[in-house]
Amino acid sequence: MSQPELNKSEYRVEACKFHVVKPWIMHKHYAKRCPSVSFAFGLYRKNENNLLGICTFGNAIPMQMRRGVCGIDYSDFVYELNRVCLEEGMPKNTASFLVSKSLRLLPRPKIIVSYSDMAQSHHGYIYQACNFIYTGKAHTQKDVKIRGREHLHSRTIMDEFGRVRNRVKLLKEKYGDDFYYEQRPVKHRYVYFCGENDWVERAKSCLKYSKTEYPKGDNKRYVMDRIPEFCLNNE
Repeated sequence: MSQPELNKSEYRVEACKFHVVKPWIMHKHYAKRCPSVSFAFGLYRKNENNLLGICTFGNAIPMQMRRGVCGIDYSDFVYELNRVCLEEGMPKNTASFLVSKSLRLLPRPKIIVSYSDMAQSHHGYIYQACNFIYTGKAHTQKDVKIRGREHLHSRTIMDEFGRVRNRVKLLKEKYGDDFYYEQRPVKHRYVYFCGENDWVERAKSCLKYSKTEYPKGDNKRYVMDRIPEFCLNNE
């Protein structure tokens, strides 16, 4: 049975606090990891306060990657759309509605980069529906790994030695042969420009990536976990 179409007049999107979206990030989203969140938005039914979806943006992007989008002059404007998650059973086109509304609510100007995870069989149809520019496949960096602790994110492992220099050297000395690098899966990369028309045109003219045709294929859905009751009670 096909999904019903979204009736946009029945829903609203608004900015929300980090503690509201955190349970969704940690328990419903497949990554089960909390990224840097600078701006967060929630999807609700009109006149109701039950959260139905989230969209978050962060700027914890390596400087080299930020400069790689449109050059050093635009690097401070680059943010990542790092989480989109919806309640199960939402109408068709709800995700693109949430993302589109969230982009309009962002402080401007901004250059938004987002990635769709090929390892999860995602092609970025949400971003295609929102007219993002597709710039091809991104070869992401390598992650730091420790054998027996593969569930930990690279940043978590690096934070074991705080902000000191030579953290990698210290980790190698501590873990020896159990320390290794793992290449992240290749991802589809999308870019979107938010701002006044003249600013957007100038920024687009500096885009260092080539625009290419949207990728197509069958998306794979993942089963979302429920948010533990104690997390909801602590909102």
